Amino acid sequence: MVFYSLIRTFVHDMEKVILGIDPGTNIMGYGVLKVKDQKAEMVTMGVIDLRKFGDAYLKLGHIFERVTGIIDAYLPDEMAIEAPFFGKNVQSMLKLGRAQGTAIAAAIHHGVPIHEYAPLKIKMAITGNGAASKEQVAGMLQRLLKFDDDAMVKFMDATDALGAAYCHYMQMNRPESQVHYRGWKDFIVKNQERVKK
Repeated sequence: MVFYSLIRTFVHDMEKVILGIDPGTNIMGYGVLKVKDQKAEMVTMGVIDLRKFGDAYLKLGHIFERVTGIIDAYLPDEMAIEAPFFGKNVQSMLKLGRAQGTAIAAAIHHGVPIHEYAPLKIKMAITGNGAASKEQVAGMLQRLLKFDDDAMVKFMDATDALGAAYCHYMQMNRPESQVHYRGWKDFIVKNQERVKK
């Protein structure tokens, strides 16, 4: 982990790389932004397709491997992840929380700081409308980051992940608005209301 941190510091002395993750149990999105001279540009985006795995634990293992591979390939300085929304289906929420936790664990394993943003905050940061559709978010990101239609991915999970990274880019000069976790204990301390006693 120390070696990885040294490489990251050396490579990104003049720039910052942000990995965005949109957690999912069937399709998980990822997007990578590079920030140089206060300007953001898209490096890549894509999805981790989990539909071929019937076993929930195999899905989690694949998430860990793929997120680790993305971190190794792009050496992000920070990770922005979309917080799970709260729904009525407890089983779906549990599965989504596990998927998000596995992606977070991969980042922690590499010493990458994590920032969590609510879906409404991401939509507001990009479109100015917390109720914006996935299509509106994708369209605005395309205009803001100036990438071609060819770069658009079939699944909107990729642009949602890029949206998380872009939201973090926009919040970088306002650290008081970020939720930052250094590990599981820190997460618990900062989220007492979410801990079941």
